Amino acid sequence: MKVAVVGATGLVGTKMLQVLEERNFPVTELIPVASAKSVGKEVTYKGKQYKVVSVEDAIKQKPDVALFSAGGSTSLEQAPLFAEAGVTVIDNSSAWRMDPTKKLVVPEVNADVLTADDKIIANPNCSTIQMVVALKPLHDQYKIKRVVVSTYQSVTGTGVKAVDQLFNERKGIEGPKAYPYQIDLNVLPHIDVFTENGYTKEEMKMILETKKIMGDNSIRVTATTVRIPVMGGHSESVNIEFENDFELNEVRDILTKAPGVVVVDDVANLKYPMPLDAHEKDDVFVGRIRRDETQPNTLNAWIVSDNLRKGAATNAVQIAEYLVAKNLIGQAVEA
Repeated sequence: MKVAVVGATGLVGTKMLQVLEERNFPVTELIPVASAKSVGKEVTYKGKQYKVVSVEDAIKQKPDVALFSAGGSTSLEQAPLFAEAGVTVIDNSSAWRMDPTKKLVVPEVNADVLTADDKIIANPNCSTIQMVVALKPLHDQYKIKRVVVSTYQSVTGTGVKAVDQLFNERKGIEGPKAYPYQIDLNVLPHIDVFTENGYTKEEMKMILETKKIMGDNSIRVTATTVRIPVMGGHSESVNIEFENDFELNEVRDILTKAPGVVVVDDVANLKYPMPLDAHEKDDVFVGRIRRDETQPNTLNAWIVSDNLRKGAATNAVQIAEYLVAKNLIGQAVEA
C-alpha cells in the first residue's frame, strides 16, 4: 500500500506517521508531503529517513491512500487533485465534513457507509469523535433525544504554537501567541471563531457532525467548547437525555462491551478518566456515569480521549484499515 501523508511535518501529521508504524499498517512505500517551505526536509518512519515532497510529486507517484492533515484551505484545493488521480483521501480538516456528497466517518460508529467510490472521506472534529464513540451504543439501546456537552480541550488541539505558548508562559518567557489571552492558569471559553448565533465554529461542528455521523437529525445537541491549559487529551462533560429509561448497570455493561471504549468508573477508589491517563492511547475513556436526578431518562458521563490520536490520527488510520480490510482501496480494487 503506497501511503501519502499530507502535512507530514505538523503535529497531527507526525502523529499519523507514529500511528501507522505502531499499528503496522501495510505501508510498502511512504510519501511524506508538506508545503513548499518544508519540501526537502526529512521525517522518520520505522527508523528510516524520508524526504518531504511536493503535492505534484506525490500525485505522480500514485499513492493508494492519502492521509491529509494540512488545514481546510489546503484540503479544499489539493484533496480533489489526489481524488481525480484515483487516490483515496482521508481528510482531517473541517473542509469536507458537512459536504452532503462526502462521508463523515468514525469507524466504530458508521464505517459501513463507505464504498470504493468514496475518494474523499472526512475525519470528524476531535471532540465529536470521542463523544460519538461513547454515544452510539447507548443510542442503539435507548435512543438519544438530546445531548448537552461542555468540553475541556487540550492546547494540542490548536497546534505547536499553542503548546509553545503554554510552556513559554509557564516559564515566564515572551513568545508568539496562538490565543488572544494567556492560557496558563486560565480557561478560554472560545475555540475557533464566533458565528452569528453566538456559538463558536467548534461548538457548531459538534452539533452538526454528531447528527451526520449518527445518521439521526432528530438528536438535539448543544455545546460549549473550552480550551484549558493541559496536554494529553480532551475531556467532556456530557448530559444525555434518552427516549427510553435505563439501568446504570446496563449502561456500564453496554459501554464496557462497546468497541473503542474503556470504562473507568470506580469513584470509591477515585478512579475516573483524566487526560494524563488517556495520553498516547487510542481508546475513549468513560467515567462518572450517573443518573441526572433532575429529569427522567437522563444520564451524566465524563468522556476523555487523546485528541491527536483517536481525535485525529488514529481515527484516520482506522478508516484506512477498514478500507483495506474490505478491499475498497489498493490492489484488490484495481484487480
